[in-house]
Amino acid sequence: MSREYISLDNPRDHSLMNRKRFLQITKVLVDSRRFDILERIASAKDEISCLGLKAELPISRATLSHLIKELATAGLIDIRRKSKSMFLRIRRETWREYVKRLSRIAR
Repeated sequence: MSREYISLDNPRDHSLMNRKRFLQITKVLVDSRRFDILERIASAKDEISCLGLKAELPISRATLSHLIKELATAGLIDIRRKSKSMFLRIRRETWREYVKRLSRIAR
């Protein structure tokens, strides 16, 4: 069975770590709740269910949904829907590109 993930950003830009994408990701990560959510998604072996994530966090479903949407729009996570459930996974390549670009600042 194949898993189909949806993307809220432009698929053509997935591999681009241009200035606009870099700043968009940086802005998203400034919020400690979004960063915490991203860490939890990244620590999952493959993916994490939205319900599982909600059980770990003291926030409302609406707030969690909004924060997830921001992470997805920035291109940091993929979302897979199955019936009424959502499953999340980090886009590791995007994260690697972001960290690589960030490390160039310190040189």
